[in-house]
Amino acid sequence: MKTSRRNFLKTSGAAVASTALLSGIPFDLLANSYGAKPKSFGFQVWTIRKELIADFPGTLKKMAAMGYSEVEMCSPLGYSLAGFKPLNEMSGTEMKKIIEDAGLHCTSSHFTGPELNKSLDNRIEWASQMGMKQMAQSMPRLPKNPGLDEWRQSAQDLNVIGEKTKAAGIQMVYHNHHFEFELIDGKLIYELLLEELDPDLVKMQFQVAVIDKGFKAQDYFRKYPGRFISAHLADYSHELEKAVPIGQGIVDWEDFFKAAKEEGVKNYFVEMDPATFKESAEYLSS
Repeated sequence: MKTSRRNFLKTSGAAVASTALLSGIPFDLLANSYGAKPKSFGFQVWTIRKELIADFPGTLKKMAAMGYSEVEMCSPLGYSLAGFKPLNEMSGTEMKKIIEDAGLHCTSSHFTGPELNKSLDNRIEWASQMGMKQMAQSMPRLPKNPGLDEWRQSAQDLNVIGEKTKAAGIQMVYHNHHFEFELIDGKLIYELLLEELDPDLVKMQFQVAVIDKGFKAQDYFRKYPGRFISAHLADYSHELEKAVPIGQGIVDWEDFFKAAKEEGVKNYFVEMDPATFKESAEYLSS
């Protein structure tokens, strides 16, 4: 028998409601258990920086057409040597208008440790012009081959920066890479950072790509409730030994989004090879 999508949704919705009534479970709680994929999701610009610099408005519109609604920038000042220098010629207000005209909004941006230490007031002003609610440090300021004491000092420095961004109404965030999941004298660097960073002043942005090292984002969401505000989405295939579009790898996305929703994660940004963006958006939208 053929049935319309509308009738199917009515029927399945009624079934869920009936189950809730018969089991005595509040309907809203039961409904939440039927998947917790995000209402909206964004992308990080790092992997498409060349295309973005060549055609800023056009690239943003292309990403919006795929289903993305948020964009996470890289600070044009701190990332000038990585190709973002041309974007530093426009103000945050001008950039915000281009982003919004493309159908997106900018919640967050990445900043380097050195620029936050040297140009914090300027970067807070730029972030405020952009309407950002989060500023994420993506590369800490560290000496070569740092030890645990250097990592502790880096965390304390970021706490001080977090005080200043909080006063401006912006949440400071720490973004990890793979190197925080290494051991120094038997201590996992990432665990040290979670101990040293102030839970109120510095939230965490989890890089899901570390799944290839066996670390699951949802385990950290549950172990440290309220500490994580955002995540970078990526997936990985052991069989292919490479990153694959979201939904085609080893990440348990149902459990990921369930834990993220329960523990306070607010924003999701896909950061992968440009070839995976379309399929990843289709999965997240499904």
